[in-house]
Amino acid sequence: MIYEAEPPVITRPVFRRTCVPELKTGREIEKMRQAGRVVGEALEVVRLAVSPGVSTKELDTLAAWAIEERGAAPAFLNYCGYPAVLCASVNEEVVHGIPGETRVLREGDIVSLDLGVLLGGYYGDAAITVPVGKVSKQAERLLSVTQSALEKAIAAARPGKRLGDVSSAVQVFVEANGMSVVREFVGHGIGRKLHEDPAVPNFGAPGTGILLEPGMTLAIEPMVNAGGFRVKVKEDGWTAVTADGSLSAHFEHTVALTKEGCEVLTAV
Repeated sequence: MIYEAEPPVITRPVFRRTCVPELKTGREIEKMRQAGRVVGEALEVVRLAVSPGVSTKELDTLAAWAIEERGAAPAFLNYCGYPAVLCASVNEEVVHGIPGETRVLREGDIVSLDLGVLLGGYYGDAAITVPVGKVSKQAERLLSVTQSALEKAIAAARPGKRLGDVSSAVQVFVEANGMSVVREFVGHGIGRKLHEDPAVPNFGAPGTGILLEPGMTLAIEPMVNAGGFRVKVKEDGWTAVTADGSLSAHFEHTVALTKEGCEVLTAV
């Protein structure tokens, strides 16, 4: 989602810098755990279908089936006018790639699959980036760095820490590996709404930002570019691409902060 007040191409939620996140009860987190399980399972179904010659529209249709089979509803379809169930972003596409029948995957591509569901009144949201057949060493390294950045962010998300500790964990690791984090799009709170406060940037300073507390539920989602951090939105009003044409990867999990630490709700 767009962060702060920069005018987007279409109407999307705008997060505030100062906010009071909605803390979830144990019962609410259990509902989100159930929604998260559907997200993880549906993403795995789609991941297994990724191969050269498959269109992103076919992946979208499969995602819709997998969600329906599990008794949930797609979170993205018609959200702020988005026309699909799945976001499928290929190569230089960062996020919000619209699936299409003519968008056929080729050997060597990478495709970011972002999927959300609504179940029992609560949302789950996750993303993975998948290689299509054999990919370049650069693409392999980009996927590895981005997935590791998410793991480091989750490890930093603990009650008593600050939101900036999570953001900094991503930025420091990514930039140490010679890549860049996207600024315009960020993670977010999640629960009874798909996008809640707080915004969760992938850049920032440790020890800053709001205090992390048990009951907070977040969608943490590093978006990493092999080149520069700047992006632009295509004429369709949704698909964000790297400004320099470099590859981009995206990994995301919905997590819940508890007294024991941080639980990933969207793991398979």
